[in-house]
Amino acid sequence: MRIVLTFFLLLMGVELLAQITPPGVQTDSLESDDKIISSTDTVQNIKEIQSYASQFVPRRASLKAAILPGLGQIYNKDYWKLPLVYGGFVALGLTVNYWSDLYNGYRVDLFDLLENDLDTSPDGLSEEQLRSLIDDTRRERDFYMIMTGVFYLLQIAEAHISAHLKEFKLNPDLRVKVEPSFEQIQFESYRAGLALKFRF
Repeated sequence: MRIVLTFFLLLMGVELLAQITPPGVQTDSLESDDKIISSTDTVQNIKEIQSYASQFVPRRASLKAAILPGLGQIYNKDYWKLPLVYGGFVALGLTVNYWSDLYNGYRVDLFDLLENDLDTSPDGLSEEQLRSLIDDTRRERDFYMIMTGVFYLLQIAEAHISAHLKEFKLNPDLRVKVEPSFEQIQFESYRAGLALKFRF
């Protein structure tokens, strides 16, 4: 119990120390003003700057992503998401191709079996088995085609949401901390635990 109590006291002490601004460090001066001062050797020029978020229009990001997958992520300057987008399309495309090849192969075997009045296909499958396999492979192929369409819509939504999220300014009061918590159970005993607290 002493170790746990020491651990909690250390956590709270680290949190208190982390909130103290060291001497000589200036706080962010851009919170209330959108101007920045750029100094040269002789003259200080005050330049108006646009906020980083105003460069990204969510509607334009989703339109670009709809025209060409990944273009919305490029517009948002989220270049690290491109391998995820194109990798997802390649993986889904290969999966659709795999099930489509199986479907077409079983169909050819079934047509050969029916045209030549054979009891089994060259693979040793009966007509009933081939029809069942054709249904299964067609279902799998169609499912992954639908998943490709869903993935296309998801990358459009991701580009739109990512452009929206760039509009938010970071709140300096936003904090997440872990604290010990105690609660009373049925007016008789107490239960100890950890509480994860968010401050907005």
